[in-house]
Amino acid sequence: MVERARLVQGTPLEKVCILQKGIEGLSLLLGRMYYSYILKSLKDGRYYYGSTEDVGKRLLKHNGGQVRSTKGRRPFVIHFVEEHLSRSLAFQREMFYKSVEGHIYLKEKQII
Repeated sequence: MVERARLVQGTPLEKVCILQKGIEGLSLLLGRMYYSYILKSLKDGRYYYGSTEDVGKRLLKHNGGQVRSTKGRRPFVIHFVEEHLSRSLAFQREMFYKSVEGHIYLKEKQII
C-alpha cells in the first residue's frame, strides 16, 4: 500500500494524490480523503494526535473549545498532516502516533 506524508508548518494543506486500485482508489476518485494529524498547543507546547475527514474544520472545533480533551490547552496550530485513502488507515495511523513505537518514530524523523 502506498502512503504519502506532507509536513505542514505554517503553509496551506496541500493534497498528495495517489491512485490505487480497488475501494481505496474509488475514494480518491470521488474526492474523499481522510487525514491523520498532529496539532501543537501554543499554550503548553504539547501535541495532540487525531484523525478526521476535514482538518480545517477539526482545528476550528479544537480551538473553539468543542473538544473536551483539548479545551484547556487552546490555541492549537496544525503541526503535521498525513493524507490517507480510507478512514481506517487514518485511524490506524493516529493509533500508531499514540503508541510508544510511534512516538519514537516521530522523534527520529524530527516531526515532534
